[in-house]
Amino acid sequence: MSVINNFDGTLMPYEKCLRYGAQALKDEELVAVLLRTGTKNHNCIEVARNLLLEFGNLGILGFRHINMEMLKKIEGIGQVKAIMLSCVGELASRICNSDRKFLVEYDSPEKVANYFIPQLKHLDKEHMILLCLDTKCRILRESLITVGTVNSTLVSPREILIEAVQNGAVNIILIHNHPSGDPNPSVEDIETTERIRKAAEIVGIDLLDHIIIGDNKYISLKEINCI
Repeated sequence: MSVINNFDGTLMPYEKCLRYGAQALKDEELVAVLLRTGTKNHNCIEVARNLLLEFGNLGILGFRHINMEMLKKIEGIGQVKAIMLSCVGELASRICNSDRKFLVEYDSPEKVANYFIPQLKHLDKEHMILLCLDTKCRILRESLITVGTVNSTLVSPREILIEAVQNGAVNIILIHNHPSGDPNPSVEDIETTERIRKAAEIVGIDLLDHIIIGDNKYISLKEINCI
């Protein structure tokens, strides 16, 4: 493992953790400790940094959304590391969900929006997130479906439904951000939402809402009667 810049300029992540505690490690250093090794061209710190950047600036939060297939597309991440990191992501998701008591059940767009605004409002690309819910509208899974360009996401009903069915969802909610800061839905947003709603209905899943996040504000397509 290569030397990195830290408190004295000489410590590697393991040594830094021993001396100062895990809280002193940067995000890429924490991930590097898990990875242990890099590749021929990149050390583990560089692999970790590339991994964090891969998810559109979500950084360490991205581990709550990743799956193994997404991981294995990254250089230096084989099946064993993908399994390990996927488990880390699931653990992080469960810890987050256990601490998110105010969002145990979906009963208002405001609750969902207030949770996601801090995560999504400053991102420079659109991110589409899927909330999978059970029959009582309790959250089963929070998944990052796609990262798009500065003005659109690339998402299909098929991707949404595969994730929903795999997680046993009965109800789903979509959330995505507008990097412009304006949460007003585009024609494409409304049309995509309707395609997903119709496809979900066929397999017995209800699309409860699609919430668009702007700069400290949001719009619920349900509240404006677009669902």
